[in-house]
Amino acid sequence: QQWLAYYQNKLKLALIGQSLFGQEVYTNLRKQGHKVVGVFTVPDKDGKADPLAVVAEKEGTPVFKFPRWRVKGKPIPEVVEAYKAVGAELNVMPFCSQFIPMNVIGFPKHGSIIYHPSVLPRHRGASAINWTLIEGDKKAGFSIFWADDGLDTGPILLQKECPVEPNDTVDTLYNRFLFPEGIKAMVEAVQLIADGKAPKIPQSEEGASYEGIQKKSNAKVNMAQPAEVIHNWIRGHDKVPGAWVVIDGKPVTLYSSSMLSGSLPAGQPIEVEGASHPGLIAKSGLILFGSDGKALQVKNLQFEDRKMIPASKYFSSDEAASLDLTDDEKKMAEEIRAIWKGILSNVPVIDDTTDFFKSGAASMDVVRLVEEVKQKCGGVQLQNEDVYMATSFQSFIQMFVRRLRGEDQEEELVIDYVTKDVNNMTVKMPYQCFINGNFEDAEDGKTYSTVNPTDGSVICKVSYASVADVDRAVSAAKEAFDNGPWGKMNPRDRGRLLYRLADLMEEHQEELATIETIDSGAVYTLALKTHVGMSIQTFRYFAGWCDKIQVAQRYPSISVCAIVIPWNYPLMMLAWKSAACLAAGNTLVLKPAQVTPLTALKFAELTVKAGIPNGVINIVPGSGGLVGQRMSDHPDIRKLGFTGSTPIGKQIMKSCAVSNLKKVSLELGGKSPLIIFSDCDMDKAVRMGMSSVYFNKGENCIAAGRLFVEESIHDEYIRRVVEEIKKMKTGDPLDRSTDHGPQNHKAHLDKLVEYCELGVKEGATLVYGGRQVDRQGFFMEPTVFTDVEDHMFIAKEESFGPVMVVSKFKDGDVDGVLSRANNTEFGLASGVFTRDINKAMYVSERLEAGTVFVNTYNKTDVAAPFGGFKQSGFGKDLGEEALHEYLRTKAVMVEY
Repeated sequence: QQWLAYYQNKLKLALIGQSLFGQEVYTNLRKQGHKVVGVFTVPDKDGKADPLAVVAEKEGTPVFKFPRWRVKGKPIPEVVEAYKAVGAELNVMPFCSQFIPMNVIGFPKHGSIIYHPSVLPRHRGASAINWTLIEGDKKAGFSIFWADDGLDTGPILLQKECPVEPNDTVDTLYNRFLFPEGIKAMVEAVQLIADGKAPKIPQSEEGASYEGIQKKSNAKVNMAQPAEVIHNWIRGHDKVPGAWVVIDGKPVTLYSSSMLSGSLPAGQPIEVEGASHPGLIAKSGLILFGSDGKALQVKNLQFEDRKMIPASKYFSSDEAASLDLTDDEKKMAEEIRAIWKGILSNVPVIDDTTDFFKSGAASMDVVRLVEEVKQKCGGVQLQNEDVYMATSFQSFIQMFVRRLRGEDQEEELVIDYVTKDVNNMTVKMPYQCFINGNFEDAEDGKTYSTVNPTDGSVICKVSYASVADVDRAVSAAKEAFDNGPWGKMNPRDRGRLLYRLADLMEEHQEELATIETIDSGAVYTLALKTHVGMSIQTFRYFAGWCDKIQVAQRYPSISVCAIVIPWNYPLMMLAWKSAACLAAGNTLVLKPAQVTPLTALKFAELTVKAGIPNGVINIVPGSGGLVGQRMSDHPDIRKLGFTGSTPIGKQIMKSCAVSNLKKVSLELGGKSPLIIFSDCDMDKAVRMGMSSVYFNKGENCIAAGRLFVEESIHDEYIRRVVEEIKKMKTGDPLDRSTDHGPQNHKAHLDKLVEYCELGVKEGATLVYGGRQVDRQGFFMEPTVFTDVEDHMFIAKEESFGPVMVVSKFKDGDVDGVLSRANNTEFGLASGVFTRDINKAMYVSERLEAGTVFVNTYNKTDVAAPFGGFKQSGFGKDLGEEALHEYLRTKAVMVEY
């Protein structure tokens, strides 16, 4: 009966309005089974129909395009009669710029409902979103109300609210909440009416306000106010009509305002009329001061001639030169304007602020624009990504002129580096949060120390991100995915950017390896070859996948992804996860390990130089309990990839399930068995067996946590291993002759010493090592235990350090040693050494692990999927399979 009622309670609707919002409301109402008997929208402009009309005409719905409903205040009879003839039971008005007569509003059986982008009775009128920001409201929202003869005064049917973020704009509020949730609410409202459950709650006049559309003459900023009030005024007037001040005696319009957090940047003073304190032109923009002494930052300035520049370039002669076009350049600009007009035929006038993509352009239009400009203006080298990085007409012309003159230098990224002279070079290390393309302090200003494990000294203070910083990063990533160029970009162009990023990493590989060494303790030669080298290979591998994924239909992107990486391979683990994530078209928020944040932040700098759009990559250093937990809980994150311990992985999985059922991939703990048979190549087994344990100081997720050595060769094997250990050089990881560097941090070193003490206490034989090295820093002796029995703690739990745990097995007992090797809750990796290929295949088929090494170890490849079984987690890094961790499979069924 319930399902029968669902299908019975449907209405005949007239949709009165326009825009993409109206189109989406129309489409969703039809999906719910309601019949749209007529669409009443605005006439075509320049031969192009409104989006609502386009979809309605395509589906055969009657469409009426009346230029007006009234003349001299009186309804036009033939228009009203045409409307009445469709027989609507309810008028739905999602967004309507025309004045609709009351004999149309009240004609249907159920009357008319209207969407309004504020929580009525506050902010009645046509500029509700603007005034929500101007007034500094902490909450925004929308109302669906019953139309009456007043101005936004009818009874409320339903309302919904959302918080206003500190740096929200009209666009971010609309795209994040008012647009998507408004569509759902309109459909919900119609169904409530159909079911006879729709309320009519009279609007209270308490708290009511009405604000009209602002004019430019009224939009001047009153500088004698607190900084937050000034910020709200600017962002509320963003785009139209534009808030303005007088700078150096000239009116200047201000765009893209944000409250300044952290320390005040250096800058050149500038006179701002009415301000108690001169402004500053800094690398990050124009700094303005409120009457309370607090500061805000403005990114872009527009002059009376409509030319717009980055605020940071106000005093720049180079920028001024790029704005003063020669006669030939002006002629070329007009020719390019004609090309834009030919592509964007729906736009009446191409002015400086016209945005290529917001005007409806798609990836094919990008190719057309680039090729037409190159054909018209021979000799200028343009690429598709140039359009994505200069989306407004003015910015495109400036980019074109600079390119024409050979002056197209990259925009300088503002970074407050920590510099160190080390390893025969000066390394420059960012230390702040990286959010929406900018380095900035944590919102609350907190920092923490990151330490060099070689000597225990503090390298620098690093921003300690808060929950608010995570929220800002997620908001930036969502905006970049939903509305930025990344999601619209042709996959091949996205791949080109990732190739460029890999090239930049290669150019900076010595600096990256040096930072990795001083922050994590990795031996420099290993950091250069593996930590950094494989990271570069990974980005190149996944860059090649970008245009080979069927993203559009079968495998759509997930959207915002979170990545949480460990401290043992800081850059490589970042690359393994983020390269696949980005190749799949997603945006990301990444938390590096608290103790090793520096290469991730250096990587962030390189992403800007590579041209990755703002907001696509965000990096928030801090604690797992705070930052990681918020990422697990955040409702706008749809996928989380984690590498770390099994207990933390379980907590993350639980939080992701409870919050919004995030897709999760986990690479967790291991206790990887390595079986060495008596018929092995002994030299190779000794060399690779040591590598399986001591590689990267044992801080290796796939390290052989337990060696099973066949009884007849056991003693010789141990003797040779100890001989080789004695040849190893422990010391400064920047010394090219060093074999064994410091453990990552002091707490981990202490844990390893306790691990060895417990092994001795349980009765295992400590053959070598087991102690902290008597020198400055966090050094642990390479250690060997024998006579390890299966019940012992060190036989079951990983050390994650340079501790070789060896057990014997009887000669020829293949099945017995297999049973012992598989008797663990972990299953990340495993290995076998034997010259008998049949034995090798028999053992490898039966080992319960995600990776099996045969007569080798630690041999990973970017094309080979990597991940574990059992409590070592699920999901894959690397290889084609890794892409599917960041994609969704969709089936689309079409009937013609």
